[in-house]
Amino acid sequence: MSDEAAASSNGASDVPEIELIIKASTIDGRRKGACLFCQEYFMDLYLLAELKTISLKVTTVDMQKPPPDFRTNFEATHPPILIDSGLAILENDKIERHIMKNIPGGYNLFVQDKDVATLIENVYSKLKLMLLKKEENKNNSLLGHLKKINDHLASRATRFLTGDTICCFDCELMPRLQHIRVAGKYFVDFEIPNSFEALWRYMYHMYQLDAFTQSCPADQDIINHYKLQQAKGDVKQMKINKHEELETPTFTTSIPIDIAE
Repeated sequence: MSDEAAASSNGASDVPEIELIIKASTIDGRRKGACLFCQEYFMDLYLLAELKTISLKVTTVDMQKPPPDFRTNFEATHPPILIDSGLAILENDKIERHIMKNIPGGYNLFVQDKDVATLIENVYSKLKLMLLKKEENKNNSLLGHLKKINDHLASRATRFLTGDTICCFDCELMPRLQHIRVAGKYFVDFEIPNSFEALWRYMYHMYQLDAFTQSCPADQDIINHYKLQQAKGDVKQMKINKHEELETPTFTTSIPIDIAE
């Protein structure tokens, strides 16, 4: 296991220390991997650490070769795993609930907005379907969904999904948008249209946040994540596909339109 740098409380003794165990890169087994839930909770907790309500430690675990102490403590459980005062929370729903109810400041991240919750549902499933089927109509399904998000952002004219302050929905959506950008382009040459100006403006604002940039996996890790899924246990195919391990990590954060602040 290896530790990742994270926002801290500058050593204040009266704030709880929270540890988040996340999946490591499937390329080097040390840097951040491309697990969407890991990045989502990393972002939630990083924002709280920036507010100095907690001290955050992030640990990466290579799930291809998990260390003995991880196996002893967590058996076959996969990250994300949240540890708060020695208590390990192992399931995604329980992690989210724990952040909201038990971690100082967490409640403020979890705003109630049914329209936004519905709006960002199934974004990832449509990406997966597009990558699996590689058919034009599957691209159109994802494109239509992204247009709805773009139109929502345009109508509200706010930096983020529910206002000018980031919330849990942004921590959920933005990692998925990054996967759409990187994996969509690589596998099926899918790109978010420049005409979706509100969505690009939203992504621009998210790219300015340390909570996103510090938690974001490299492009190569996102690509390799889907290559391994497509290989489905075919060891020979895995080896052929893993040329990303020879590349210097890159991070796609460019914006194809001019952003007026």
